[in-house]
Amino acid sequence: MEKGLLIVVSGASGTGKGTVCRKLLADIPTLYYSISATTRRPRAGETDGVEYFFLTREEFQRWIDEGKFLEHAEVYGNFYGTPAHKIEERLERGEDVLLEIDIQGALNVMAKKPDGVYIFLLPPSLEELKNRIKNRGTESPETFARRFQSAVGEISTGQKYQYAVVNDTVDAAAEKIKAIIAAERCRVSRNAALFQNLTHSEEM
Repeated sequence: MEKGLLIVVSGASGTGKGTVCRKLLADIPTLYYSISATTRRPRAGETDGVEYFFLTREEFQRWIDEGKFLEHAEVYGNFYGTPAHKIEERLERGEDVLLEIDIQGALNVMAKKPDGVYIFLLPPSLEELKNRIKNRGTESPETFARRFQSAVGEISTGQKYQYAVVNDTVDAAAEKIKAIIAAERCRVSRNAALFQNLTHSEEM
């Protein structure tokens, strides 16, 4: 059985990663969403075990000590981590796994999982990026300025990824990512067993 695809979606703050990933999950029911852990406080409407595992700093450190994370990093003063064992179980069963994480975390996963599919979301413009961060309504003026400047600086990091997708509309961005997934399934390197079977049949 061929292993599933590890699909990593990340991008600068405010590019709409969560919204695009929710659309993908609605469109592809077989896609397994890897829930990250974080020490940040839940936003309005977020539920523990759904958007994130919300942990205290002490709980997060215990998970680190127990080796539960594929990667972990500190971002904007909070810690984020990717639980490892569920991802491996799903991939080995041939299931595709969607991982939505910050850039620092994605680069750490990239070093450990070079066969993953790494997709960087971009905003249509810096003005739109500014509006999206403001419209969250969760940032103080000081935090907003820091987050926006950081997001602008993060955009250049996207050049380390395999794919860049502009999130002009959620539907269009999701369609592009679905096309990327379909193309990745057709890679020769992912179809070695198919070639071996056909070559063996020809020899017989």
